Order: sequence, then structure tokens, then C-alpha cells
Amino acid sequence: MGDHRSSPIIRMFHVHKNYGIQKSLVDITLDIYRNEFIIVTGPSGAGKSTLLKLLYLGEPVTQGQVIVDGINLTRISRRRIPHLRRNFGIIFQDYKLIPTKTVFSNVALVLEAMGEKRRLIQKKVHSVLRTVEMEHKQEALPPSLSGGEQQRVAVARAIAGSPRIILADEPTGSLDPDSAGNIMTLLKGVHQKGATVILATHDRMLIENAGGRIIHLVQGQMSENA
Repeated sequence: MGDHRSSPIIRMFHVHKNYGIQKSLVDITLDIYRNEFIIVTGPSGAGKSTLLKLLYLGEPVTQGQVIVDGINLTRISRRRIPHLRRNFGIIFQDYKLIPTKTVFSNVALVLEAMGEKRRLIQKKVHSVLRTVEMEHKQEALPPSLSGGEQQRVAVARAIAGSPRIILADEPTGSLDPDSAGNIMTLLKGVHQKGATVILATHDRMLIENAGGRIIHLVQGQMSENA
């Protein structure tokens, strides 16, 4: 099922995640291959967001192993966490843009954190804002934009550093169908350029149109319809 894609970029072995006595994820074993488009679906509270958080160490696992691009997250030193996170571009349902910074600055921050040179930052930010058709709003502040526009900026920020893995956590959850369709088109475009995309959603329309491998979570357990 992904053998032609060489080795998996993400491996999860018998992963459990508990919050106190509540089990959020139960015994997840999963391989995700380079340049796959994965849809993680299931009802609210099924563990979709938790699964994504474990991949970039937003949360530690309770038990089991998570390996990202050869790095075992249970053994990673604190020093290497920023390096690990550069593999990821993350898109949240509530955008998480900084309201007091312009669209341009919100996207530039990622590249500044990576230590890119000023001139290159200018070039890259313009390029990704063009990709998401938001270049004309680069001086605007996020609160003045519609939800769909803010999410397009969030996509630009996620792809600015050319990460190998895009995590999208219910990215269309608060958008109208047209805006949701635009975000999906952008994600497919990033996927076609070689990124691995992992999309958590319970939006039936998106799931039907995405055409990726679907992983169902029910009460923290995985049932895969390959």
C-alpha cells in the first residue's frame, strides 16, 4: 500500500495517549509514507487532534513510539525539538494568526525563526502569498479579513518554510463551503509539490473529494478503510 514510496516518513507503534484516566488514543500503529495524502476522520472527541499533536510534540505520548523522519520522539533531546518542528507546517481550525501583525509579518515569522536572510524572506513571503491569492492583503491585519482569507494566510504560513509534512487540524471547520473548497485546493497543490499531507476532519464533503487514504478513529481506536 505505499511500498513504492520507499520508507515511511512517520511511524507510530502501539501509541497510547491518556489525559488522567481518560484514554484519548488507544494502541495506534500506523505508517505514513512520503507524499501521501492522509485523512484522519471520526466523530468529535475521537482523538484526531491528539494524533496530530503527538507528531510535532505538541503533546508527549503516554506509551509507545513515534518516529518522524528517522527521529524517535520519545528519545529526542529538548535541543532538537525546534529542528524536528521544521519538518512540519501546521494549520489550525482557528487560524492562530497574530492579530497585531500584518499578513506579511505573520508569514515572515516562520522564516525568521529558521534564520533565513532578510532578502530571501521577502521573496518567499511574496511567493507563498501569491500562491494563496492573498498578496494584495499583505499589509492588512488578520481581524480585518474574513475567515476564509485568514485561513489562506494560515496556509501560506504553513508552507512558507517548505516543510515536508503539512498537518491540517479541521482547517475548514469554521468556513463556508466555497472557502473550504479553496483551502482543499491549496492543500492538494502542496501535496502535488511533494509534501505529505495529514488532514483531520469530519466534513463528509471534504472526505469524499480529497481522494487520499482514510483513517477512521472511533473512541481513540483506529479502523483503517484502505
